[in-house]
Amino acid sequence: MSPSNNDPPRPGHPNDEEGIRRRKVDHIDICTREQVEYRLKTTLLEEVHLMHRSLPELSMGELDLSTPFVGRTLKAPFCVSGMTGGAEQARRINRQLAAVAQEVGVAFGVGSQRAMLVDPSLVDTYAVRDVAPDIPLLANIGVVQAARMPTRAIRALVDAIDADALCVHMNPAQELIQAGGDRDFRGGVDTFKRLVDELGLPVIAKETGCGVGPETIAQLVGAGVEIVDVSGAGGTTWVGVEALRADPARQIIGEDFWEWGVPTAASIIHTRRAGLIPIASGGLRDGHDAARAIALGARLASMALPFLRAVQAGGPEAALAFYGRALDGLKTAMILSGARTPAALALAPRRLGPNLRLWIDP
Repeated sequence: MSPSNNDPPRPGHPNDEEGIRRRKVDHIDICTREQVEYRLKTTLLEEVHLMHRSLPELSMGELDLSTPFVGRTLKAPFCVSGMTGGAEQARRINRQLAAVAQEVGVAFGVGSQRAMLVDPSLVDTYAVRDVAPDIPLLANIGVVQAARMPTRAIRALVDAIDADALCVHMNPAQELIQAGGDRDFRGGVDTFKRLVDELGLPVIAKETGCGVGPETIAQLVGAGVEIVDVSGAGGTTWVGVEALRADPARQIIGEDFWEWGVPTAASIIHTRRAGLIPIASGGLRDGHDAARAIALGARLASMALPFLRAVQAGGPEAALAFYGRALDGLKTAMILSGARTPAALALAPRRLGPNLRLWIDP
């Protein structure tokens, strides 16, 4: 008889302590060094054209980028997206990037806390509140794992790192390529509803690179979810990441599905049309991308790969420099669109290209 999903993984299993640690290190190394982005499909943010204002009647000094989010106020509408944890290398990355987020006053998310379920001592690879006391901190667990856990155990994961909200990530495409990945995705909608009702903190539905379409959004609306991190197609493909570390048979499937997903711009629009709050992630690479995402209705512009590569290449100083460029790009787009605040940018005139319309028009 094969073990049930609730049984602890056997030694040598991909989801035992060593298997998870090795996977986390592999993910960091692959994302730092390999080509892990979509090859053909784009975010379609390039098809969001903000109308130029030759007479904006604004000065850079009067822009107000402050943004409310999960009970705190950010200095600008950015998030350093959850990307890692569960290994010593991840601990360094999380602490360095959380300190950067604290310095500039933006949100920060940790990667999946699944490793803590196997070894609670790994909490120190996620614990960053001491270096980031004032910013929104987002915990993270997979919906498949959450479905098997009582709410009190999930709340304990959140409280262990003193987080302000919980990202519950949806990653069926990644799991289907991953060796030892999940194959049973039933119960996700009920899990979101339970957590919204019982957790006592904001619950953020988070995709992991494949985006969200109208059907998924309708399910999340029914579950009572209010915030969705769309993590759309066009940026890092976790199908591709897993394909790069998979056995030959899984590599073939990974290659076939490398381009799978709903582009980021379309995912933002689907989420906003349903009255939910989008967090824009998935292929955002600069301030212009952030501006276009916010113009579509995103509350935050969230990035992972650019921050990871910056901190790996040049430490916190490089991550700060990248953020400075992104912030300057956003401010530039706001001036040129005549928008003093992110809320005004969301109302700025824009034109959408034909490929994006194919994804959003009935």
